[in-house]
Amino acid sequence: MEGIKQRLLKGIAELGLVLSDQQIELLITYLNLLQKWNKAYNLTAIRDPDVMVSKHLLDSLSVAPYITANSYLDVGTGAGLPGIPLAIMYPEKQFSLLDSNGKKTRFLIEARQHLKLSNVSIHSERVEQFEAETPYDGILSRAFASLHDMVLGCENHLAPDGRLYAMKGVFPDSELSQLPKHFIVEHSYSLSVPNVDEERHLLVLARR
Repeated sequence: MEGIKQRLLKGIAELGLVLSDQQIELLITYLNLLQKWNKAYNLTAIRDPDVMVSKHLLDSLSVAPYITANSYLDVGTGAGLPGIPLAIMYPEKQFSLLDSNGKKTRFLIEARQHLKLSNVSIHSERVEQFEAETPYDGILSRAFASLHDMVLGCENHLAPDGRLYAMKGVFPDSELSQLPKHFIVEHSYSLSVPNVDEERHLLVLARR
């Protein structure tokens, strides 16, 4: 796995991030778990561990500089992306991982226990049925839905001054015209993910 570790370390340095040796080991342990479970549960279409480093770990961590709130809901988290890498990066922040797929949430429960992530909670249901104990400062989504559907599905879980963080590939021009009028794009960031040639963007949405 030394090649994987070097690829990860190089990518993290290119992103300008600083992680401890323990955090690096946790990310690699998470990747190993994902590979192991993927063989039986088909959690992700990506099989190559080198590609997983770039398109899963580094892609998730590329938004780390903009994650400034304290509590996050990761909607449609799938195999825990971007929630688990960000929870490893920020042990002082709280991350709730939400997905309606039972296989994926079973994997998430195993990963949380194995990695001892006390700042992570797992919820296995659709966002429409989900009932949060308290509103979230931030809600994350990684290619989960259109901006319109993200606002409609997630707005009632968002604190009054909270933000929606939409991770996108190509800049979603066509979706902006459908954005509900009481939300604005507060920030738009073009992301550069090491070893990923496709476009990546982060849109931060706020209430007017």
